[in-house]
Amino acid sequence: MKKNHDNFFSSVYQVVELIPRGRVTSYGAIGKYLGMKSSARMVGWAMNAAHAHPHLPAHRVVNAAGLLTGKHHFATPTEMEERLTTEGINIKDGIKIIDFNSVFWDPEKELL
Repeated sequence: MKKNHDNFFSSVYQVVELIPRGRVTSYGAIGKYLGMKSSARMVGWAMNAAHAHPHLPAHRVVNAAGLLTGKHHFATPTEMEERLTTEGINIKDGIKIIDFNSVFWDPEKELL
């Protein structure tokens, strides 16, 4: 069973590595792209373990409403927001992406 998780996590990380600078995607969009439509939670578990991959742009993965739900997994409470802001993404009240749809990157549409 662990091997299956490892393979899934690796697949998640491969997609996350492709998210362009200045764009974000959601846990659910990654899961759907990987053929597991209802696996947003499993993608979240993979992202929780992403600290072992410091090069991974984990800050570009948010929830389906554009909320920075994973921000507590970064070194500081503001690191996720700071990284996104540096890439030109506007955040409201430290938690929600402003105009989420305009910066949303859908792997199903972008990775043909």
